[in-house]
Amino acid sequence: MVKYDGIVIGGGPAGMFAAITAAKNGQKVLLLERNDRLGKKLLITGKGRCNVTNDCSEQEVLQNTPRNGRFLYSAMTAFPPAKIKAFFEENGCPLKTERGNRVFPVSDRSQSVLECLQRQLRRQNVTVKTGRVRHILVEAGKVTGVETQNEKLSADWVILATGGASYPTTGSTGDGYAMAQTLGHTIVEPQGSLVPLETEGRDCQDMQGLSLRNVGVKLLNPKGKVLYKDFGELLFTHFGVSGPTVLSASCHLKGEGCRLVIDLKPALEENKLDDRILRDLELYQNRSMENALTDLLPRSMIPVVLRRLEIDPEMQANSLTKQKRRALVELLKAFSVEITGKRPVAEAIITSGGVKVSEIDPKTMQSKKVTGLYFAGEVIDCDAYTGGFNLQIAWATAYAAGMAVSMKME
Repeated sequence: MVKYDGIVIGGGPAGMFAAITAAKNGQKVLLLERNDRLGKKLLITGKGRCNVTNDCSEQEVLQNTPRNGRFLYSAMTAFPPAKIKAFFEENGCPLKTERGNRVFPVSDRSQSVLECLQRQLRRQNVTVKTGRVRHILVEAGKVTGVETQNEKLSADWVILATGGASYPTTGSTGDGYAMAQTLGHTIVEPQGSLVPLETEGRDCQDMQGLSLRNVGVKLLNPKGKVLYKDFGELLFTHFGVSGPTVLSASCHLKGEGCRLVIDLKPALEENKLDDRILRDLELYQNRSMENALTDLLPRSMIPVVLRRLEIDPEMQANSLTKQKRRALVELLKAFSVEITGKRPVAEAIITSGGVKVSEIDPKTMQSKKVTGLYFAGEVIDCDAYTGGFNLQIAWATAYAAGMAVSMKME
């Protein structure tokens, strides 16, 4: 049986970084990846550009982590965004910061991030193998190695970094949940997070492909309580709504009966918007309502708005009543869509749920149930908003685990 100090299961960002950290601190490390290559999911993050982290304080990362942010306090304090930025900058992957403090490689290619991590794996002499782990081997409550479909491998510690259940084509099929559960861990049911939302009716379908910028978004529960609010981009699709504001809102969707309320003109108070509409109606007074609103709204939205207000598209603009104009103002400030649910977890950017955080030591990421078993990344029940925060969680938890196994072996 081949003997390693430790084995990292999963060759995504958390797995690679945990392996690098442990090896840099003197550990003989094996990295096992079930795919034929490392970082398959990493390559598609940030639309292929890889939003490495968010250029903010560790406290701001936690504020943008609605699920179990407090659990991450120690890990994030020890390894804040500034440290992962320094890691890439010092190792041949220059970075840049864009709107919303999102950090990307200067090359605009996620491949640059992956190549940097792979160079470090080689430099730290991490052995990389392809193989799907069947079992983590444990004797008397302590890790002794792993069993793949081909062989048994001996090790003093294992870091489980298998990702979640989103994008299963990249290898995130929930294997890690099953392994952890077999060893006595509780798995909080995985659901899609940062996931598009499905809506009722045909309105969104009729506006399919329309992207709105600089709109206000609020997610309300059935009683009208605001669950989440945001400002930014939104996209209408054949099934409902997507885009950055919607993806972040999806983290807060609980149960049925929620609705998304969109402020299409957040820069204008209602009276100013009314004045603006009046000017347009006077300017286009002899045109149809369908044509009179072209300066105010995207073309594909006009039929939907008029249908909601029960206004004939062919009606002349100078015939619009004050009452209908008032209703138009109110609709533009609060365009509401009923949410019927989330898209499947397979379409989610990340997974909400995973190994219960109360069963993990927050400083070391070690299991409280099995000595020598550690967790890193999305397999843990933590998730954050879009903007580089989820990758920052991966780096910080991987660093905590990688450092902990190194100190444990001294």
